[in-house]
Formats: sequence, structure tokens, C-alpha cells
Amino acid sequence: MRVLILVENLPVPFDRRVWQEACALRDAGHEVTVICPQMRGYTQAEEVLEGIQIYRHWISGEAGSLGGFITEYASALWGEFWCAVKTWRRGGFDVIHLCNPPDLLFLVALPFKLLGGVKVIFDVHDLWPEMFEAKFGKRGLMYWAVRAAERCTLVLANVVIATNESVLSAVKLRGRLGDDRAFVVRTAPSRMNTSAPAEESLRAGKKHLVGYIGVMGNADGVDYLVRAAEHIVKTRGRRDVQFLLMGSGPEHAELLALRDRLGLQEQVSMPGRVSDEFLCRALRTMDLGVACDPINAYNDHCTMNKVLEYMAFAKPMVMFGTVEGRFSAGEGAVYVMENSATKLGDAILELLDDEPRRARLAAAGHARLTQELNWERSVEQLVAAYRAA
Repeated sequence: MRVLILVENLPVPFDRRVWQEACALRDAGHEVTVICPQMRGYTQAEEVLEGIQIYRHWISGEAGSLGGFITEYASALWGEFWCAVKTWRRGGFDVIHLCNPPDLLFLVALPFKLLGGVKVIFDVHDLWPEMFEAKFGKRGLMYWAVRAAERCTLVLANVVIATNESVLSAVKLRGRLGDDRAFVVRTAPSRMNTSAPAEESLRAGKKHLVGYIGVMGNADGVDYLVRAAEHIVKTRGRRDVQFLLMGSGPEHAELLALRDRLGLQEQVSMPGRVSDEFLCRALRTMDLGVACDPINAYNDHCTMNKVLEYMAFAKPMVMFGTVEGRFSAGEGAVYVMENSATKLGDAILELLDDEPRRARLAAAGHARLTQELNWERSVEQLVAAYRAA
């Protein structure tokens, strides 16, 4: 089968979920092409990587405002459509696999389904309406336009896959989908070097290293972690803790400025986007990982990649107690049930000062990932979804 995967918000192979799906489909005997944006260091317009054809298109940039979203999505849809036309001319495709957000990719898939009989798989990474509400804090006209786009995509899709049960339940209800058209494909890491050596220099001479990995946008709550660091250093008087915040995004510059205003340059390192090698060494070195995504209707449905990556490296976690976060981490984390930087900081210190508890949480999280949430189970579901399509 010839498969075309569309992803708008991250390039491959940087987008771990999409790349793992592409490789799994290749291993299942399918011919796979991926269309993605030129961003985050992946700027080559066309290449073949590990037997997978990749087309990358220009995009205006990562949005931080409503106007930015419109520009970003318009440029992405234009680039995706012409890359899809190029793929069609070079041999065609039988299935088009749409990875959200946004839920606008049905506009690219529609002519190929209507005129070419192509099957459509909708891969729901995030509930886009809830994401819009979390970013803008209200349900205005754009929210309902986003709901309409989600509905159009669900109507067009032959099969829907989702990152977890709560997302799947929501889209099954909204799309009136039967169980034979809906599958859970989780996002457990499978290609990370968990045996990488630790790098003690990352501690900057301090006893403890607290880490964060992921996007730095206005829905990710990294400002809570920066302010938690201020509480730990200035209010609690702890000078033995170093923070390493890895990742980039539309809020990275503002978060750097916040760190500097709070006078935390010596305690908080923010290197931006890092290489896979650096990331794995950092994960091996960290004493605990933090997931600071605040509790809200959007994050309650999200399986955060960072949580599963901490678990892969057997790291205990402190996190705000989102519904899916608690399901994913199980007994591998300490949960803060209020969006409070002070309480987040206190929970971090409490866990840092209890080494036996850290060891118990680390073991529980790693066991849950490897025994219950592992990628091999997700591959079975992915293959089943393609059979259904």
C-alpha cells in the first residue's frame, strides 16, 4: 500500500510520533511518503531517509497570535497541497494519513478522496478546539470555526486513531464513530538511546539536576517552572539545585527574559532545541523530570511526550495532575493538583530530598512504560487501523 502522511506542526524525523509511525508502516511493507514543514533545523526540501520519502515545504513560522495562526496555516496548506500533487504525479498514494493539529488538513485530502478514491486516516494528536480555547481563554467565533473543521475531518475520515482513550472517546462522540473505525495508538518512545552516558557537567557544580523537555508555548506552563525555580532558590534558600529546560517554541524568548528578570541565570539553563545525543545524556543525568502543563480542559486530554520520555529513562516526575498525565505516569510521579508555581516548587524539593521515594517512583514509571504502554502494542493498533481503512 502507498501511504502519504501529512504533519503540519513539526518536521520529521524531529516529530517522534510521526516518524515512529512512518517507520512502523514501512516495516509492515508499505511505501511511505511524509510531507512536513521546513523548520527546527530540518530545511532540506526533499530527501529519502531510512527508505522513507520526505517532502518539506516552507511555512511562515510558529504562531503565537490569531493572526499568526492564520498565516501559518495558510502557508502550510499551500505547501502541503503542492507536495501532495508532486507525490501523486510520482506514483500516487492509496491512503492519506492526516496528523493534527490543525484540523484543516482535510482540505488537502478532499480532492484526492473525491477524485482518486484515496482512503483517509485521521490521526488525532490533540483536541484542536480545546487547544484553541486554552490558548485564547474563551469560546469565540474562531473556536466554533475550529469545531466545524474538526467535524469536517471526522466526516471525511475512513478511520480515526488517537493518542489515548480520552481523546478517542471525545472524537468518537463528536464523529459518531463505531469501534471498528476508532483505534488508540499511543506515543511511547522506541528509538531513544537510554544507555547514553550521563554528563555530570550539566549539574553546574550542584547536587541536584531538575529537567524539562518539550515545547515552550503559552499552553505548556514553562513559566510555572521558572517561577517554581525562583521559589526554590529565593524563598526556600536552596542553592544546590540546577534546572535544565530544553526545548524551543514561540514563548522561548519571553521565558528567557523572565528568567533573567528573576535573576536566575546561574540556576536555570535554557539551551533551546538540543540534539538527540545531548537530550539522552541530559535525561540520564537528571534526578527528576517536570511536566508543568497546567490543568485545563485541553491538557486533561493530552498524553505528553515528555512524561513517557522521563519514564523511558527511569526518572521520577513532578507534574500538575492532568487526567491523562496521571493515567500515563501512574505511580511514577508526584502530582500537584493546583496550578501553583509555589506548590510545584515545594513538591520538587520534597522529592529531591527523599532519594528512596525517587527510586520507587522511577522503577514504577519505567515498569508501566515497558509493560503496559510500550510502542509494540501501539504498532499492533496502527496496523489494525490500516487494515480497517
